[in-house]
Amino acid sequence: MSQKRVTVYILSGFLGSGKTTLLTKAIDHFTEAGRKPAVIMNEIGEVNLDGQLVANEVPMSELLGGCICCSSRGDLATALNELVTGEQPDLIFIESTGIANPLEIIDEVTDASLIIPVELKAVITVVDAPQLLELNRTSRGKTYRLMKEQIRCANLLLLNKTDLLEEVALQEVDALVRDWNPYASVLFTVFSQIDMRLIEVLEEEGQARNAEQASHAHASHDEGEHDHDHNHDHAHDNDRHHHHSHSHVMAYTHFFERAVDSNAFEELVSKLPQEVYRAKGILSFSDTSSRFLFQYAYREMDFVKITPKGNVPDVAVFIGENFSKDAVRSALLKLESISGMAANS
Repeated sequence: MSQKRVTVYILSGFLGSGKTTLLTKAIDHFTEAGRKPAVIMNEIGEVNLDGQLVANEVPMSELLGGCICCSSRGDLATALNELVTGEQPDLIFIESTGIANPLEIIDEVTDASLIIPVELKAVITVVDAPQLLELNRTSRGKTYRLMKEQIRCANLLLLNKTDLLEEVALQEVDALVRDWNPYASVLFTVFSQIDMRLIEVLEEEGQARNAEQASHAHASHDEGEHDHDHNHDHAHDNDRHHHHSHSHVMAYTHFFERAVDSNAFEELVSKLPQEVYRAKGILSFSDTSSRFLFQYAYREMDFVKITPKGNVPDVAVFIGENFSKDAVRSALLKLESISGMAANS
């Protein structure tokens, strides 16, 4: 009982909300404070692209090709045990996929804590404020309900990208998340920038608050299933319905055979069907000397020069709802073919 327990934080939030940005800032903060962080990175794609943004010296366990809370279920306890025994960190951040329901991960971490010296301190959910507001005003589909679950489970909520909203809209989305989760602290952020001492406060508050929050999350979930949210499609008491909350989300991973033209690639991504709402990758371009990490979320694109860790191929992952993988693949193969012909001419 006297063995030191390693603090665990779950980072949740939908695709492109800003989780990895928060993670890298948190790692820098705790490292500078003389503490040793470790990371469990979950990706539904076949390559750990977000992990490229984490410093080499930070111990990391990769859970790829599926979501912690379903297809990779069971692997989390193994990853926690390997990090705790092999690396002896002071704290561990679990960055879930954007389509994970945190309640499932909470269950796994707390189960693991019975046999591994770890202690879950908080669930931190990063919310893409403009996206949530748009979904609340329009579709309210499966993605909306999944975001609601991610918000309801949180101890700390970051309403991110608030610089993109007017004051009235910001008040509207703030009221929405506070209605779903009146117990969490809510922060307005840009680029997931917060005072990291707030995370330390969560750690210091200890088990009492976690018990209260977990009770609230489970109670809210049960209420949502049985009383007022009859469209909710994620039942925990019946394996037959397990994880329908994100069964509509799909990913396509494309490995490039050759460098492509940067302008042509950017044009291709800008014309992706609206069902593709997230893409990321590491690419070599035929018209530049550097390799780039690209990020695409909700019609916005960003490119950053990068020197990848290890032998990372040119690869891109496209994530969305019920889109045609064949159409995306054909467009990319065509782009590669055109780039190849240009190189040989």
